Amino acid sequence: MRYSIHHKTIYTYLEAVSVCHNVLRLVPRDTGRQVCKGVTVRIHPEPDSLQEYEDFFGNKVIYFSIEKEHGELTVVVHSEIERREVVGQEISVEDVSQYVFATPMTGGGPEIEAYARVSFQPGRPVLEAGLDLMRRIYTDFEFTPGFSTVSTPLSVVMRERKGVCQDFAHLAIACVRSVGLPARYVSGYIETISPPGVEKLMGVDASHAWFSLYIPHIGWTDLDPTNNVLPGDQHITIGWGRDYSDIAPMKGVILSSGSHGLSVSVDVRRLG
Repeated sequence: MRYSIHHKTIYTYLEAVSVCHNVLRLVPRDTGRQVCKGVTVRIHPEPDSLQEYEDFFGNKVIYFSIEKEHGELTVVVHSEIERREVVGQEISVEDVSQYVFATPMTGGGPEIEAYARVSFQPGRPVLEAGLDLMRRIYTDFEFTPGFSTVSTPLSVVMRERKGVCQDFAHLAIACVRSVGLPARYVSGYIETISPPGVEKLMGVDASHAWFSLYIPHIGWTDLDPTNNVLPGDQHITIGWGRDYSDIAPMKGVILSSGSHGLSVSVDVRRLG
């Protein structure tokens, strides 16, 4: 199965920007379940410098800078992915201990540990506990677009019992780490399927996030608490890290005196 992914980001600046430096993590990585068959990146205005490399986690990164005045920045990344059929889970070749410790975005506390302990009971198989945690987050929390930002702490998500996919991924990771187990944050896409007879619209698919639980002798197992499913063909991985900050789609710095607006559209389509 092959997919075409079109991800468009537009920054509009109130005041002209004279210099910007940006880092993109929007190129899907190769995994045991997918191969990136091709990528096209279009940036306007044209960058003055551009470099490609892999980060500490093996994610594909594009750095670019624009050193001329501009009032708008457009970045379009088009990727083609081929899904693989595999048996079993991905056995890690990296040091999983780096995924055990809390980060600023996955900080725990008594409330989160108590929530985790309901699922991770003594003697219970890790996978069974992870599935139960995924189900409980899906049931106990309401998906509410616009409720949170990347800086919203988990304490607010816990109190309000709502959030978006990145909040639920961070919450699950915080729970898993609070009981001493490794978990990582996964960034990617999820295909949305229109009802029968309804044409699929451009740009309605979304960037998505879920978490992965490491199980000794089995490997990494992905779980999606936003949808209460084990990610399958409709989930496409960009990359992973300890939390969102390690795999943010686009971040950078600008030299300007004004504010900016942001528009993002994503389209995921099956190719035959």
